Amino acid sequence: MDVFERLAKKLDDLPEGFPATPSGVELKILRQIFSPPEAEMALKMNPTPETAGDIAKRLGRPVEEIEAAVYSMAKKGQIASLKMAGRRMFKLAPFVVGIYEFQRQDRLTKELVALFEEYLPVLSQKVGGHGPHLTRVIPVNKGIKADLEILQHEDVRQIIANAKSFRVQDCICRREQGLLGNRCKHSLHNCLQYSMEEGAYDDFNLDGDIISKQEALQLIDETEKEGLIHNTYNVQDAIGGFICNCCSCCCGLMRSLKEYDAPYILARSRYVAVIDADTCASCGTCQEERCPMDAISEDDGVYMVQDERCIGCGVCVITCPTESIILKDRPESDWAEIAENITDWGKMRLADRFGHGD
Repeated sequence: MDVFERLAKKLDDLPEGFPATPSGVELKILRQIFSPPEAEMALKMNPTPETAGDIAKRLGRPVEEIEAAVYSMAKKGQIASLKMAGRRMFKLAPFVVGIYEFQRQDRLTKELVALFEEYLPVLSQKVGGHGPHLTRVIPVNKGIKADLEILQHEDVRQIIANAKSFRVQDCICRREQGLLGNRCKHSLHNCLQYSMEEGAYDDFNLDGDIISKQEALQLIDETEKEGLIHNTYNVQDAIGGFICNCCSCCCGLMRSLKEYDAPYILARSRYVAVIDADTCASCGTCQEERCPMDAISEDDGVYMVQDERCIGCGVCVITCPTESIILKDRPESDWAEIAENITDWGKMRLADRFGHGD
């Protein structure tokens, strides 16, 4: 078994998965991203964060050598880097959400995105075939029925209010589709990362712009007006992460949900949209311009939401001219499972895939 086959197996053993294919397209992808020595180093990385010093001690190698190696690989998006308790840490990243999304600037080539598109149907079914969900929708809060409690992890502005560092990057999915000649009309520079650490991106910034809390909130306002869907890790508490602002035309998560058999790729929110037929002006904006899931149907001028298709994103609410759409609670039995934190999520996911959580 060569180094790329071994790395593929290690990535597949992570909770997210990295399935093998008859064509070996997953190995072609790894060869695009890693050199053989880099793949060997990735095999030595743990999925839990460590400092360069920790890694050097574990491997019995000079700290300077390991520090140079992990910083170089993190800059190439081959491993993850994050700041925890004031220290720069490194770890093995899953393929998605992780290594692929880390391929920035000139590393995201037309050849790589073509291989990814070939791999996406199989990858979607593996990553989206086991619970709990990989990611979850964060609803637009404006339309939530006034008497309903909004939990902190369901409120994108509260997540931002609690965070201390922010970075905005180009949407990897729209960049990918642009390389394939399928660029949509939606804005590009709105993939938001956040951290609960002060200065999380000051000493290491893979790509993008470091922004303020106020700029992050302004970005959220702009993406909601544009009709983009907020989503993030499917956990309640996170020390950091992403808030993607997705379109159904380019987003790999949305496409996997709509086009492939991937029910656990994206959890809907615990809300569902409801249209008041008595006040609805039958303008059709919600159906024709806003709903990303084709969940709104029309019959003789009457618009209705198909509950089973609605993901509870709320983007239909904010452009309704008669304010006829609200988000209401689904029955608790229909709520998607959400993990307490990323560690618990991994254990639950491994248990569902392999029958154990270790």
